[in-house]
Amino acid sequence: QVQLVESGGGLVQAGGSLRLSCAASRSIFSINVMGWYRQAPGNQRELVAAVTSGGSTNYADSVKGRFTISRDNAKNTVYLQMNSLKSDDTAVYYCKAEIGIITITRKHYWGQGTQVTVSS
Repeated sequence: QVQLVESGGGLVQAGGSLRLSCAASRSIFSINVMGWYRQAPGNQRELVAAVTSGGSTNYADSVKGRFTISRDNAKNTVYLQMNSLKSDDTAVYYCKAEIGIITITRKHYWGQGTQVTVSS
């Protein structure tokens, strides 16, 4: 089990940058996948970026080249660096941890979310 706390959200102008942090209550070294998702009003929650325990990353097409996910195992924290922000990036951003060797039986844990608002 793990508790996740996001921080770093806020209001930023289009073209600006923010860095989100997701602090875990335990070591993330063995957590199989850590990811960032977002949900805008009226929309489904969608994957933004994910990083595996081996360091492989995956990004939504809409954020490729602008966002970077990273994990600091020593600090039990995952980051999402967001550059060149657009109004379409406005959403609540959630951190998720997936724990378990077998993908289909993994347990998923979510943070409470942090609001990102990009003004045009």
